[in-house]
Amino acid sequence: MATFGSQTCGRLDEGATREWLVPDGLGGYAMGTVSGLRTRRYHGLLVVAGGTPARRHLGLASLDPVLTLPSGVSVRLATHEWADGTIAPRGHELLAGFELVDGLPRWRWRIGDVVLEREIATVHGQPAVAVVHRLLSGGPVELSLEALCTWRDVHGERTAGGPPPSVEAVDGGFTVDRAYRVRGPGFRRGGEWWRGVRHREEAARGLTPTEDLWYAGSFHASLRSPGDTVSVDAWAAGEPPPPAVEVVGAARARNRKFSSALALAADAFVVRTPAGPDVVAGYPWFGAWGRDTMLSYEGLFLSTGRAEEGRELLSAYGETLSEGMLANTADTGGVEYNTADGTLWFLHAVDRHVALTGDTDLAASLRPDLLEVISHHVRGTRYGIRVDPADGLLCQGSPGQALTWMDARADGVPVTPRAGKAVDINALWVNALATVGHPLHDTARAAFASRFPAPSGWLYDVVDPDDATLRPNQLLAWSLPHAPLTPDPEVLSRIGAALLTPLGLRSQAPGSPGYQGAHRGTPASRDTAYHTGTVWPWLLGPYATAWHRLGVEVVVDIDAHLNEYGVGSISETAEGDAPHVATGCPFQAWSVAEVLRASRL
Repeated sequence: MATFGSQTCGRLDEGATREWLVPDGLGGYAMGTVSGLRTRRYHGLLVVAGGTPARRHLGLASLDPVLTLPSGVSVRLATHEWADGTIAPRGHELLAGFELVDGLPRWRWRIGDVVLEREIATVHGQPAVAVVHRLLSGGPVELSLEALCTWRDVHGERTAGGPPPSVEAVDGGFTVDRAYRVRGPGFRRGGEWWRGVRHREEAARGLTPTEDLWYAGSFHASLRSPGDTVSVDAWAAGEPPPPAVEVVGAARARNRKFSSALALAADAFVVRTPAGPDVVAGYPWFGAWGRDTMLSYEGLFLSTGRAEEGRELLSAYGETLSEGMLANTADTGGVEYNTADGTLWFLHAVDRHVALTGDTDLAASLRPDLLEVISHHVRGTRYGIRVDPADGLLCQGSPGQALTWMDARADGVPVTPRAGKAVDINALWVNALATVGHPLHDTARAAFASRFPAPSGWLYDVVDPDDATLRPNQLLAWSLPHAPLTPDPEVLSRIGAALLTPLGLRSQAPGSPGYQGAHRGTPASRDTAYHTGTVWPWLLGPYATAWHRLGVEVVVDIDAHLNEYGVGSISETAEGDAPHVATGCPFQAWSVAEVLRASRL
């Protein structure tokens, strides 16, 4: 349970930088900040996944409480920021506290002896959200809830320059653009734009920071005595959800079944789509990515007892193989096969599934496909991915492409293309050859052991051409189940001394050419730093595994981070320079998955 008092909630530099997430199990979610301020275009109470997590729409953006006290004074409890920087109203200053209990957010506002509580839950398996307000003390009071609405792609904005949403009054509430319905007591129709709502995080990211929201109307009810509740819910498809209080209770009961905070955090990323189970790479902006899914597989599925769902996922992903390559993502509009490692992580995921579950039927069904993957890599496939017949190692690279997980581009140009024989790609390649028992394994393993040790005392990051920049990619050479090398404590110590931080490992050593210690600013600035110094928590997994094989247990300091950024979860990245401010997605699948996996070594 995470708890924050008025000193955090009431200061936007504290409360607005901590975010909560309540997923719906389909790729949609409710999301916002501890303070109640919407700081991202992605924040809202009803975000709906349209068939796949990549196609999300924001519906109900905000439900603003207005409390009328026994004295007749009205107090606005919401918080908004406007285009000119004005904060109005300032309801965060009346917050007595915020709690994340059983994965659900709860706020308490205090105005004298009146205490009002709000809880939010989603319906697992349905694009639906429930918002419950409860009077805890004082009263009687009148409560109105003002609904601010839109219907747009989460990555964009909708403004008063276009047509307003179509709001139709229905029994108990209203619909918006015939896309979703909002239900509550005593609905009174509105009908005007609230212009210039500002999202400070989008401004910091160099993106359009403002949008306009449509005031659809308000709900009204009396809270006569402590214990009285007022509920509003919204949903985008299917039958109306159960009463909101029941939704909250059911969500709490479900979340209590998870064995740990990290297991609950992992649950957010496993979703059900019309095509079957899938993985959201990160909230709020990522959809499903093949590399992320397979790298996260063991932590998300095998460490959490979800092997049956995992089996279904692996079989479905196997059907996407083309020319020996796994589909990476459809987030960009079309299916892309643009990684050198995603397919090899797929073989790793299948191997771990079979090793830990004994599912030989899956192994038998997928074996022809896995052997075909190896054959395509030996002959050569897309983007120059091919085996060098001289040593059995895997080459990769194509002009303008960045095919490893260090795939950032700045203004369309790869920042770290790493063309040649990359150490992580070849560690995965040796691991894959061992997985299928391929005769090339011994040759490639011997070549790896001969070619990658560098005079610097660690492994080359890339050979042919040689690049000895100190990066964490070499950790896979010691941490994979069929790793090509035995861990070397001296090398691991050098890596830890240069790269290890409380939130993970830097993607490049400080002081090396091109190192970037800050990860902020415009998209180009952030992309330049993405893999040239920025910290990645997922790397704690291979780092801890390599040390574990030497009988040394690594102390992971990530627990404190669970209350720092994405509350109850682990961020995508952090800045390379101290104090290592968290950046990127507040909720990232492979960060949670690898820390969870490593915690169970």
